[in-house]
Amino acid sequence: MSNNIIKNRSEILFLYDVANANPNGDPVDENKPRIDEETGRNIVTDVRLKRTIRDYLKDFKGKEIFVREISDDEGNIQDAKQRAEDFLKDSSGKEIKKSDISLADMKKLINDNILRDCIDIRLFGVTLPIEKSGKEKSSVTHTGAVQFKMGASLHRVNLQYIKGTGAFASRKEKEQKTFREEYFLSYSLIAFWGVANENAAKETKLTEDDMSLLMDGIWNGTKNLISRSKAGQMPRLLLRVVYKEGNFHIGDLDKMVKLLNKEEKEDQALRDIREVSLDLTELGDTLRKHKDKIERLEYKVDKRVSIVSQGNETTLPNLLSGLTLQEISV
Repeated sequence: MSNNIIKNRSEILFLYDVANANPNGDPVDENKPRIDEETGRNIVTDVRLKRTIRDYLKDFKGKEIFVREISDDEGNIQDAKQRAEDFLKDSSGKEIKKSDISLADMKKLINDNILRDCIDIRLFGVTLPIEKSGKEKSSVTHTGAVQFKMGASLHRVNLQYIKGTGAFASRKEKEQKTFREEYFLSYSLIAFWGVANENAAKETKLTEDDMSLLMDGIWNGTKNLISRSKAGQMPRLLLRVVYKEGNFHIGDLDKMVKLLNKEEKEDQALRDIREVSLDLTELGDTLRKHKDKIERLEYKVDKRVSIVSQGNETTLPNLLSGLTLQEISV
């Protein structure tokens, strides 16, 4: 791991869409997509986005991920204490017995190893119980340097319900197949906002290399999440605003994105990114207003996205002219 720990704060704006899919089911409500009853907008938790990033970094980049499901040969899933003990090793990788080490040394060794090895802890933090014995207990806590608030669609969504038959009978003696029920959204264009806090980064040792992998994980993790309920997710716009100084960020970048309906359809009738434009007038004006505090802007835009500012079609580089731009290579 390199030691180029991030020095300054940055903000992240991420937009992606889904069609005929369930971007984030609620397990306590029939796994329905989460919808704000007041606004009719789709809600996606930050936990869902972090899971997407973790899975991509593990499966596609070969990175060690602390928060993941690990089972033994009998199918028993590790709890947090057992997972922590996976990192009770010396510098050569040799396992150390709990009986051969004090609780304080055990805690320090696990803490040092997880921060060195696990990119998700450097990014998102952890609260981890440490237990040497029934009477000797402690914990490791790190506030995540990168935090996202819940994502929300930029429009009201249309909830669909379908019912079908399963492949197998409900019981051995039954001939009738089981029924399958599911809910999904016809279309949802979702915006996430996040911040990378340089103060917490000093504690978790979050580096610029980690941030590059995070951006890769946001974009390609979303695109490569090909499950039955998520197939068809597409990243549309990703922006990282890196500031020149610590303890400063603009905030609320997601609220500076307005959706323009090209065909003047009802929101619930939207089905494709081509039917809308992103009005980034306020976003562009705000970023240019604070240009003296911005070191650079990292960005990536899908080619099917239409951007508008002051009523005219434009591109993100044109919108942000006068600022230092760096296209994200992912």
